[in-house]
Amino acid sequence: MSSSLTNLYIVLVSPHGLIRRENLELGRDADTGGQTKYVVELAIALGERPEVDRVDLLTRKVCDPQLSSDYAKPIEMLSEKARIVRIECGEPGYLPKEQLWDSLEIFSDNALAYIHEQQRMPNIIHSHYADAGHIGTQISSQLGIPLVHTGHSLGRSKRKQLLASGAKRQEIEATYNMRRRIEAEERTLCAAARVIVSTNQEIEEQYAVYDYYQPDQMRVVPPGTDLDKFYPPVGNEWDTDIARQLERFLSHPDKPIILALSRPDPRKNITTLVEAYGESPQLQKLANLVVVAGNRDDIRDMEEGAQEVLNNILLEIDQYDLYGKVAFPKHHKAEDVPELFRLAALSKGLFVNPALTEPFGLTLIEAAACGVPIIATEDGGPIDIIGNCRNGLLVDPLDKDAIATSLIKLLESTKRWDAFAQNGMDGVRKHYSWQAHVEKYLDVIRPLIEQTEPIKRMALSRRPVLYRDMAIITDLDQNLLGDPDSLGEFISTVQRHRKQVSFGVATGRSLNSALTTLRKHKIPHPDVLITSLGTEIYYAPNLTKDSAWRRHIKHQWNRNDILNILADMPGLKLQPKHCQTPYKLSYYIDPAIAPDIQEINRMLLQHEQTVNVIFSHGQFLDILPYRASKGLALRWAAEQLDIPLENLLVAGGSGADEDMMRGNTRAVVVANRHDEELSELADVEQIYFAKNSYAAGIIEAIEHYNFFGTNREPEA
Repeated sequence: MSSSLTNLYIVLVSPHGLIRRENLELGRDADTGGQTKYVVELAIALGERPEVDRVDLLTRKVCDPQLSSDYAKPIEMLSEKARIVRIECGEPGYLPKEQLWDSLEIFSDNALAYIHEQQRMPNIIHSHYADAGHIGTQISSQLGIPLVHTGHSLGRSKRKQLLASGAKRQEIEATYNMRRRIEAEERTLCAAARVIVSTNQEIEEQYAVYDYYQPDQMRVVPPGTDLDKFYPPVGNEWDTDIARQLERFLSHPDKPIILALSRPDPRKNITTLVEAYGESPQLQKLANLVVVAGNRDDIRDMEEGAQEVLNNILLEIDQYDLYGKVAFPKHHKAEDVPELFRLAALSKGLFVNPALTEPFGLTLIEAAACGVPIIATEDGGPIDIIGNCRNGLLVDPLDKDAIATSLIKLLESTKRWDAFAQNGMDGVRKHYSWQAHVEKYLDVIRPLIEQTEPIKRMALSRRPVLYRDMAIITDLDQNLLGDPDSLGEFISTVQRHRKQVSFGVATGRSLNSALTTLRKHKIPHPDVLITSLGTEIYYAPNLTKDSAWRRHIKHQWNRNDILNILADMPGLKLQPKHCQTPYKLSYYIDPAIAPDIQEINRMLLQHEQTVNVIFSHGQFLDILPYRASKGLALRWAAEQLDIPLENLLVAGGSGADEDMMRGNTRAVVVANRHDEELSELADVEQIYFAKNSYAAGIIEAIEHYNFFGTNREPEA
């Protein structure tokens, strides 16, 4: 080993939150989460390596009478070679990270002075989160030392989540200093020699929208798992509090356990797992199902999304009469989680993660470390985990039959179960232990120190606007499906302009149906997904549901009353259960028998039901809240994302798309349209009727409107 790879001195920078060796106050506030635990454990793990001579974790010095005096100590030893160094940073009291921006230069100056006082310069500066990136960029440039960065979370994604929760743009800027945060992230991405991420999906879906996105500089180093906490069963697991809780629910507690463990979030897709279990007598005969979905005292006191998930699970248990076969405990403690995994392993059971989208999948690693084979969604992190560990099967999370088949396959094969269990334990030690994490980490920084790997810089430039201010929004079935060749060309076009233009889909399909179709046709997850005819809005990268929109459309919506009013109307037949949602009633309509749409609307108004009645494709009738439609949802999402209507290119082809295309948007009606339903649009001057069908019609409109500013001028 060359001299440059011995006696390494690494400086980690993580200014916000409360950082100390023992009793981390995790969850005290938004700044005391996983990042504080990670940087402490990283510093300790690096200090255990023989080639590392010293690790300094620089954080903010906090002198606050309401907090422990630990946070005011200038130096705290983590181990013989690793320590926390607390740097003065303006206001002495504790402040949330959003209020630190004006003080970060003070931190940078004091951190630089501290480093100059040391007997040697660091080999690497490693910043954590945007605020540390701002500091690290300054220190790195002044010292000429390579900068490594880990984002932990990104401002552009966070802003979408906040908008989806109902926060206003001005409120977000005032509270979160989002503009400064994103600018700091851009500068850090420009300056960093390496960016460390957890998964390839993080690179492709979250960082790709930044101007200074440089994939060649990014390296995947999965986070480490605490193997002192997550380990195989020792045999006494049934003599624990959580085991006794489960036994209360189960008629035959000796059966293998199919374990699901997640927040009660619709994106975790637990209801589909319960349905798969409920529809399979063979699966019920083989195993019990254990669903641990957060903690609850009274479901009615929880937020709406969690209420819906938990109520749906209870309804599915009742519908399929799963009493005695499903355990659904109300409470569990953090220390119960490893015990649950060990119970599943001891019972020769399985762990299932059927999430619609899964950026990483830490629970999969924890389960594997405890010797439990896994079944997981074929999205994001699970692909990497199962690829590395060879300890389970990937499934389409929306395919109930595939989920049940995979579970049965593993439960019935002792040989395969044993192999997957052992592979998982071996794979976690090799790829996901702290030792493996640090080994990969040192592999990332070694070429920077040796200067053996040239840093490839792309030609970079900033956009004149901070957020994407253009979007293409299209229907799914009528526009994107039907011509695979033009669809491929359209997807390539959108991806080439991804930093400038958002991509959205507005469909009558439910979320699950839309995701299944997108996956089947290899259409990338859109930035905005409007489903169920505009009654639901989701934002990338994690399918964050716009809860503010849902609250908005609830006004004067009386679903049960409408059902009763239309119950005996001739020519109407309710569509199947999976086509219905809380804010959409869907019927098949026979126009030859049923009253016309105006008459149906009049009848509902006479019964004091103000709704939006939509007729499409010659056979579908949908009743929505009067505040909901594709067009209204589109305008709401555009306002949330700060995209002017004139910067939207909207594509449609049926009556359900009509109000999307009216107004100030640029619109295209593709050639394979329902002419009768869209006949009134023919006289609207600003709507372009394409000569081509499906995605080719959208490409034609992009050129017609000169939408990207690079094509020829629009035709007369």
